[in-house]
Amino acid sequence: MKLSAALDVEVVAHEAADEVTLLLELEAPAGPDTDRAPTALQVVLDRSGSMSGPPLEGAQKALGGVVAQLDPSDVFGVVTFDDDAQVVVPAGPLADKQRAVDAIGSIVPGGCTDLSSGYLRGLQELRRSAKAAGVRGGTVLVISDGHVNRGIQELDEFTSITAKAAADGVVTSTLGYGRGYDETLLSAIARSGNGNHVFADDPDAAGAAIAGEVEGLLAKSAQAVTLTVRYEPQVQSLSLYNDLPAHQIGDGEVMIELGDLYALESRKLLLRMKVDGLAALGLTQIAELELRYVETASLTEHTVSLPISVNVVPGDELGERMPDPKVQSERLYQEGQAAKLEASRAYEAGDLDAGQAHLRTSRERLQEAAGCAAPGDRAVIDSELQMIDEIGAQVHVTGAIYASKATRDSYHLGNRKRGRV
Repeated sequence: MKLSAALDVEVVAHEAADEVTLLLELEAPAGPDTDRAPTALQVVLDRSGSMSGPPLEGAQKALGGVVAQLDPSDVFGVVTFDDDAQVVVPAGPLADKQRAVDAIGSIVPGGCTDLSSGYLRGLQELRRSAKAAGVRGGTVLVISDGHVNRGIQELDEFTSITAKAAADGVVTSTLGYGRGYDETLLSAIARSGNGNHVFADDPDAAGAAIAGEVEGLLAKSAQAVTLTVRYEPQVQSLSLYNDLPAHQIGDGEVMIELGDLYALESRKLLLRMKVDGLAALGLTQIAELELRYVETASLTEHTVSLPISVNVVPGDELGERMPDPKVQSERLYQEGQAAKLEASRAYEAGDLDAGQAHLRTSRERLQEAAGCAAPGDRAVIDSELQMIDEIGAQVHVTGAIYASKATRDSYHLGNRKRGRV
């Protein structure tokens, strides 16, 4: 795993309040040259009445493609849910692929939407089968097109379940299908479950999203990735721009959950540290980073450490500081993501004017970020700017519901999973 760090400014004032922004860049190890280790995927599929017709048929076709992608030694299972949960494909190694495909094809639409019953039953299946097959962890992929109206409906209660699963090595990803699902709930489930959240507006997009999630699963090279930041008492506060699960695990010690990474995947994290009272002049360490992960190929745990230091000078020698353009660009980029999230929330509430205003703010920040971005990052930002322009121009045609889901999907990728394409 490669880990590098850059500060926006490396010189801070002696015994005075100051602030630095830290950009961390990670690159996952390459995948194994030999055959990969078996993996585990549990699908939890909404079969409520609203999935009738093309939505369910598209999901069935996509899941048939998933079965074809997996090896016979991979663990795979399907649980459906409407008023309650049903095991369609008992989780286990795919010794008989045709039987699994036939079972998926037999799914028919049902009644209401009890997502919790499906998720909890799927989690049971995954844990049972992965343990029996000797597979470490696994992924639950939730596919739903509606709002939950049975079972657990409180967001905090649901996310605590997926967070506990993540602590046990089980990643939860969500696919919002069509325009009737609850983007707040599904994106929160993915966040606490260290997974991905994507939006698919039609069966073709759903098929592509499901295939993309499986491709990432099969290319996984690092699991249970965490970053621990240990900071000195002179660091008055530490905040994270990225919307990732973070836990205070001791005095001056925060652990950030990154989930799993696929081969050569890159991630960017942005931290802000407010410092005060740095008494020693010269090079002074203010924090230490510790990156821990399990390499998928060998199931061995690795640790990478990196000290973070600043140069402390008298206030009258501080001069005019020019922020590192790469760090400055990422800060503006993440401010653009935050505005995009506010746009999604406003659209979800039906407030088109507020949504459009937040979207304009997002565009302004991203445009500024593009002005000081490296060439490789510029292409990503330009693509986002184009997406924002399309949503803003078409919102009165596509409606607030579509705009909310499209911006939430983009926010999740840009803020939490940047580098996953």
